[in-house]
Amino acid sequence: MEQKTTTIEGKIISYKTAGDGKAVVLLHGFGADSSIWEEQMAHLKNQYLVIAPDLPGIGGSELTSDQSMEGIAEIIKAIIENEEVEKVALIGHSMGGYATLAFAEKYPEWLTGFGLFHSTSIADNDEKKAAREKGIEFTRSHGAASFLETTAPKMFAKSSKENNQPLYNRFMDELPEMTKEAVIDYYEAMMKRPDRTAILKNAKVPVLFVYGAQDEIIDLDKTIEQASLPAVATVEILKQSGHLGMIEEPAATNRIIEDFLSDL
Repeated sequence: MEQKTTTIEGKIISYKTAGDGKAVVLLHGFGADSSIWEEQMAHLKNQYLVIAPDLPGIGGSELTSDQSMEGIAEIIKAIIENEEVEKVALIGHSMGGYATLAFAEKYPEWLTGFGLFHSTSIADNDEKKAAREKGIEFTRSHGAASFLETTAPKMFAKSSKENNQPLYNRFMDELPEMTKEAVIDYYEAMMKRPDRTAILKNAKVPVLFVYGAQDEIIDLDKTIEQASLPAVATVEILKQSGHLGMIEEPAATNRIIEDFLSDL
């Protein structure tokens, strides 16, 4: 695995690469960094060039002036150009899925396929926006670290917390460092993102949907209908996972992504 960087607006953007071949970009979500994809990078590197960025203000990447989903799409484009890759498969986890849809909207010609991993095309409703506003106020009062420590437990399935305490403890001990500004910027960006359901309906490439049966953040019952929208779609449900299937069920996730990529 190789650590690399590129620059956006003079700011350092860090990302990892492994392997060689057709390219796949694995994009983490809020409250995590590129390390959540380590199992998948290790598995896929024998067949693919795997790229896993740290989003601005997270991990090894510096905060830029634009944390919108469209801004993240530009980050992805810059990394792809830095790697001199013509086309990629792009799989986004949670907020990374929102950015994946923004990229699919702006640069569809660059994609061989894309995936939403514990994510959705639906914009925040009023209830969700109100919850994010509370999160912003909590962060302003108590700091980013306290906010992440409060929200991170919701990312795990109840069964994961009960049956794999070492995994849960390790994740909680290794939460990424984020500033107040970064947390607030991302929460505001998620609140402002538009509904991109039309991107799924009009997708010209295969789309992967991965859900966690025990996910408390992305409601399976409310989002699984999206999987019927693309012309070509693959739907997988990780029964023992919450919002972090790539570490809660790594072997199953490896198989799912590998199967999806092999069909592209």
